[in-house]
Order: sequence, then structure tokens, then C-alpha cells
Amino acid sequence: MPDSRADHSRLPVELPKAYRLLNHGPTVLVSAAAGGKRNIMAAAWAMPLDFAPPKVAVVLDKSTWTRRLLEESGEFVLQVPTVSQVDLTEALGSSSGLALLEQEGTDKFDAYGLGSFAGTVVGAPLLEGCAAWLECKLLPEPATQQTYDLFLGEVVAAHADSRVFSNGRWHFEGHDALRTIHHVAGGHFLVDGAAVDARPLAPRQAG
Repeated sequence: MPDSRADHSRLPVELPKAYRLLNHGPTVLVSAAAGGKRNIMAAAWAMPLDFAPPKVAVVLDKSTWTRRLLEESGEFVLQVPTVSQVDLTEALGSSSGLALLEQEGTDKFDAYGLGSFAGTVVGAPLLEGCAAWLECKLLPEPATQQTYDLFLGEVVAAHADSRVFSNGRWHFEGHDALRTIHHVAGGHFLVDGAAVDARPLAPRQAG
């Protein structure tokens, strides 16, 4: 079960800025727990929806056990994995937690030797080594969930690795192993590159 040991590189993120943890479009890992069981899976389709209060959306197929645990508990965690976790991300997205439990009597955390820690609000485990974590309470929308497999959540706590996110901004320079990843298809990922700031651009004068 989650280990609550402190990680001094992890800092809380102000909720009005929590949307920025997802605004660059990374692949996420979704964890949920209920009835003494826990699971974690990869999800390529997740996005921020609002920032006051912060809300997120994530697509979870009906066949996934994480979805069942989420629906039972009413809470979940989105974590943003890094390029150093790309093999793990693919494995978590292509394996079944329920099958592991039924066949091996273990869950993905134990099967893959994953470290986790307790959140500050929700009961779902948070995976160690990620770049960011968003603790979420489910906003029940049964019709949307059933028809589109789309789940909405309110972010109730957020955390980030201060080496790559602080003062509301990502800054990966000097920490290439902590860059976030973006799934394309078939185990192929893209990695976040250099940042660029837009300059003010005045409209052309008519005449």
C-alpha cells in the first residue's frame, strides 16, 4: 500500500495553476483504489477543462479495472510520467490489473515493483518518480461515462517535481530524464522538447 515517505523534490501546486500540469498534453497514468484493491493504467486522452475550480477529463474504456475502482470510490489520480518511465508506461497501458490479480494474486504495483506514496486528499496511490500528480474527485456524469467513456474530475490537490515545474511553469532544461512523454500509437512516444515564449505581435496598420 502507499508509502508516505517525504520526497523533498515534490512540491504542492496551487490549484488555480494545476491545469498547467496537463496543458502541454502528456500521456498520463491513472490510478484508483477501492475495497482494499488498487490499480494503475496508462491513458493517452486526458486534458484540463477549467482552473477555478480546476477540472480534468480522461477517457477510460469500459473493460478497464481502473475504471471500475474509480466508479466505486469516486476518486482517482492522474500522474504525469517521464521519459525514464516510458517502458513502464507502455507496460501499464498494455497489461490487465484484474488478470494479474486473478492469475497471480498480485496487482500492478507489486508485479512491477512500483513505489507509491499517499496523497493528501484521495485514497488512490500516487506513483513515485513521476513529474506531476493530480488528485481528483469524480464529477459523476453517468450518461457521458456510459456513452463516451469520458470521466470528469475536480482536482482537489496537485503536486509536481520542483526540478521541472515551479512558479506555474515547466522547465526541463538540465533534466532530460524527467521530460514528459506523448503517446502516438503502438508503443511510439514523443518527448517534450525545448520551450519557447511568444513575443508580442502588433496587428498590421491598415492603409
